[in-house]
Amino acid sequence: MLKPLHLSRNELATYVARQLATFYPDGLDADASVVLAAHMDAALARLGRCINEVRWWTPNEFDHLHSTQYTLFLYYLANTIWKATGNRTLCTKLFGLNKALNGIDLFYEIEMPEVMFIGHSVGIVFAKATYGNYLVVYQNSTVGKNHGVAPVLGEGVVMYPQTAIIGRCQVGAGTVLAQGTSLVNADTPGRCTVFGASTGAGIVCKPSRRNVLEDIFRSPPAL
Repeated sequence: MLKPLHLSRNELATYVARQLATFYPDGLDADASVVLAAHMDAALARLGRCINEVRWWTPNEFDHLHSTQYTLFLYYLANTIWKATGNRTLCTKLFGLNKALNGIDLFYEIEMPEVMFIGHSVGIVFAKATYGNYLVVYQNSTVGKNHGVAPVLGEGVVMYPQTAIIGRCQVGAGTVLAQGTSLVNADTPGRCTVFGASTGAGIVCKPSRRNVLEDIFRSPPAL
């Protein structure tokens, strides 16, 4: 079971509640620490699935001072509480806390994968799209809708810095977006590395020479 390094589960709930009170001193959600504690085990179990897959992280250990781990934790905590209770006020505050601390726009209603990796959270925006497992996203990247239509990302999609997937996109499993690549209403065949922009001179899809997920995850899918 995942073990918080510096705080007990109850202390972690109190810690988050204090952060919320600092950023949202409205006096609402006076029982926040109680609600947070009630769903802490479920949220940590989900977080542990991610931590145990990432090669650079010690299995079964969660450091709340590690910003990427804390980014994932706040999402899983908010999403877990939302699905269990529908407490929109508290979950909105957790979403805002994650945005304030880590610069990420990841709404609690979005269904994110069981396993994912965030490589520097600053400037990342996630729309309510469909996300495959073993997702990797780096800084200043966006998944967004176009005229209300959201992309569908297959398993093992990697978005390097400053990439975008917008609109009616079917992104095949094992697609890697090179830095600065932009897909707008464009599909990829999967098992490829994509360069360029679909809104400009066009994108180029080249067969991937290797599975880059092996550098990040302990047991990535064979793509």
